[in-house]
Amino acid sequence: KDARGGARGVRKDAEGGAREITARGAVDRGRGCEKRMAIVAMKHLRLVGLESEREALLKALQDMGCVEVSGVDGAEDALHEGFARPDDRALLSAQESARSYRTALAALDRYAPEKKGMFRKRAAVTREEFFSAENAEAAKAAADALNDRQRRLGEIESERTKEETLRASLAPWLTLDVPLDREDGALCAAFGTVGIAVTDETLNAACADFDGLALWQQASADRSLRYLFIACHESVKDRAMAALREIGFSPVSFRGLHGTAKENDERAKARLDELSREKQDIEAHMAGLGDKRALLLRASDRAAITLRREEAKSRLVETDKAFLLEGWLPADRCGALEQTLAPFTCAVETREPTEDEYPQVPVQLRNNKLTRPLNMVTEMYSLPAYGTLDPNPLMAPFFILFYGIMMADMGYGLLMILASVIINKKYRPKGTSGELFSLLGLCGVSTFIMGALTGGFFGDFLTQLVAIVSPGTVFALPKLFDPLDDLTMILIGSMALGMVQIVTGMAISLIEKCKRKKFLDAFFEEVTWWLVFLGIALLALGKGAAVLYAGIALVVLGPIVQGKGWGKLTGLFGSIYNHVTGYFGDILSYTRLMALMLAGSVIAQVFNMLAAMPGNVIAFLIISMLGNAMNFGLNLLGCYVHDLRLQCLEFFNKFYVDGGKPFRPMTLDTEYVDLQ
Repeated sequence: KDARGGARGVRKDAEGGAREITARGAVDRGRGCEKRMAIVAMKHLRLVGLESEREALLKALQDMGCVEVSGVDGAEDALHEGFARPDDRALLSAQESARSYRTALAALDRYAPEKKGMFRKRAAVTREEFFSAENAEAAKAAADALNDRQRRLGEIESERTKEETLRASLAPWLTLDVPLDREDGALCAAFGTVGIAVTDETLNAACADFDGLALWQQASADRSLRYLFIACHESVKDRAMAALREIGFSPVSFRGLHGTAKENDERAKARLDELSREKQDIEAHMAGLGDKRALLLRASDRAAITLRREEAKSRLVETDKAFLLEGWLPADRCGALEQTLAPFTCAVETREPTEDEYPQVPVQLRNNKLTRPLNMVTEMYSLPAYGTLDPNPLMAPFFILFYGIMMADMGYGLLMILASVIINKKYRPKGTSGELFSLLGLCGVSTFIMGALTGGFFGDFLTQLVAIVSPGTVFALPKLFDPLDDLTMILIGSMALGMVQIVTGMAISLIEKCKRKKFLDAFFEEVTWWLVFLGIALLALGKGAAVLYAGIALVVLGPIVQGKGWGKLTGLFGSIYNHVTGYFGDILSYTRLMALMLAGSVIAQVFNMLAAMPGNVIAFLIISMLGNAMNFGLNLLGCYVHDLRLQCLEFFNKFYVDGGKPFRPMTLDTEYVDLQ
């Protein structure tokens, strides 16, 4: 409310009170929060600054790249008490500029396409060059030229459609040497159609009552209509038209046309030829602007950066002297924020969010080289809620290991590693694409290791090749076990790994429940069933059933202790049914590890066997590579889908709390270039 007057004291606040939020204090509080939740701890930011410094301050925050500007709390009330939203003209201009460059690039891709593969290699550009005013003006001129010509092409297409429609309407009348706009005082002319079923006799009968003062002539006919020219004296016009209408005559108007149908058709054809030449000239000129692509790509990135800043600015409130900004930033960046804001006259307050605010707090996962690629998996499912666990470090070892088990081939693993390294080094993809190819490399390492254990290199490619080159020679890669010969061991191992992941999820759930002081839930949901699992294992090893009986007793006791009234009985049956079927079904789900390993190995061997039948090395290489390429593609996707299912359905349901809101700070993020 006092922003107008209070702005005069902002400098004092900035130099005094705002310094209370020191980098050390912010980081210390953030570390405690990070230990509790593993997700990056966030701070709520409130900033008051001078209106005259607003643009420079927002650019500094965007360059910093760690502040998400949110709506101001109580903004609607503030708008009635002297505050206002920033003028939206800059936002509209930024939206139009971004749209203009996207349209220009689309036109350039159409008329001056460049040779490119699946990915566009981003050029490295210095900031001085990227934000150069001279380059911006040149890019704007190129975009305007492309867009103006694109608009003209649209106009030409509309005119062509109009002229072609006109020619189509004139086509039935070309044989008539009669002006379409004929208007004589005594002689009236009309053009129209009747159904193809109307005969000459019917037409003659309709005109016979007028003593030769009404005549008809057919211009042409098609499958459904006859196109007629009617000439009659002024004195019988009304009666003649009425008689013709009774047999289905429908007048045709040529309003705005002068001369005969043939003359109008020739004019339309000449206009179409003129438009075609103009279109060719424009397309040739646009094709010649291909050298402007680099300028336009940079300009598109620059416009996107400006647009993000303007969108953030639209969420501020301001007076004519000061503005108020609210948002979020990682707790460990408070010190960097203070340094960034040091040159500005502003007052800053940061604080930890309350639990009531957790649903509004954006989530940023804490990543390293191993866990960052798993972001695409987590985001595909849902980000964790703020205040809960980051699943990536917990999921990464299982996801990567399971993928390798299902693919299990050294050749396929090498292809995945090479694809990851080449694409990441050459094209440096960002976002989901970058995470995908990084994950591909990690899974490729796992696939190669598991392939070494099973002796698979494009199935039994080397064995078959050696047999063709040197008949009678038996060659096989060393292996620890064979997917075809050791099915039982692989099946038991798959379910054992599943049991390990399920127990890990239960352990995480136990820890989280204990942190929230839900000790009974933790005991009866996790500890009790661990006793049951342990008891089953001991019973299978012949060590007695005492532990199993104790676990079963606790399973029965849990609903009785926690339930009320009839809920004790219904809870008992529900708990036993849900847990027994749930855990049994979850463990069986992990047999897919064996199934996909076996399927991939068998398919590869079948293709190699078929390829070896001709006994020719060249034929073998061609058929085997084609078959393995198909097998590789199918397994690449199939293993990912099944691995994703194991994580989302069997693992996450033990502890995961979803519903997180992604952290979207103002950044200098670019799509087409890399800023240096």
